[in-house]
Amino acid sequence: MDAAVVTDLRGQRIVRVLRAVFAVYGLIALLWIPLRSAGSDDFSLANFLSYFTIESNILAVVVLFVGAIRDPQSRGWQLFRGATTLYMVITGIVYAVLLANIDVMLQDAWINTALHRLLPLVLLLDWVVAPSRVRISEAQSLSWLVFPAVYGAYSLIRGPIVDWYPYPFLDPRQQGYLQLAVTAVVLLLAMALMAFAVNAVGRLGARRRYDEDR
Repeated sequence: MDAAVVTDLRGQRIVRVLRAVFAVYGLIALLWIPLRSAGSDDFSLANFLSYFTIESNILAVVVLFVGAIRDPQSRGWQLFRGATTLYMVITGIVYAVLLANIDVMLQDAWINTALHRLLPLVLLLDWVVAPSRVRISEAQSLSWLVFPAVYGAYSLIRGPIVDWYPYPFLDPRQQGYLQLAVTAVVLLLAMALMAFAVNAVGRLGARRRYDEDR
């Protein structure tokens, strides 16, 4: 067997092992608070699951587990994988810029680090190091914004019903609906730029890796 092929196979095995390790790590981080807080009057599972951080990390764990076991190359899966990478990038950037000093029910430092810093970085590196062989267009990358938009609508509809909002920038009680609308537009534009960036770095990774294989 060609030495380059052997090296590539070893690299793929290492990537799969690392995916499995970080998937387990992420799963433990996600389960830690619900299991520790079970029965507490101060904990709401519905509220916990209504954080974008938690939802994006659940998707990330799924992507890592599936990538460790099967590593599908279909267009649908790679679009889902790219979308999840974007959501984790959003999680990391929004936390760093807007939420680092705000209580988001993640008092444990290691969980904060795992969900807001480490796993977003892992997903982005995985997207670059083991990029999609399928070319994703700019229009397709914009379709990744559907989930954040639906999430925002869900939070605004649910908020008045339960008198709770996951993040200050989604809370009209603090800023009014006009300021909230302005913030939403700014965030959506920023997320669109992030979507283009995630797609672009994936393409660069694919060009570097797969051109070298030829």
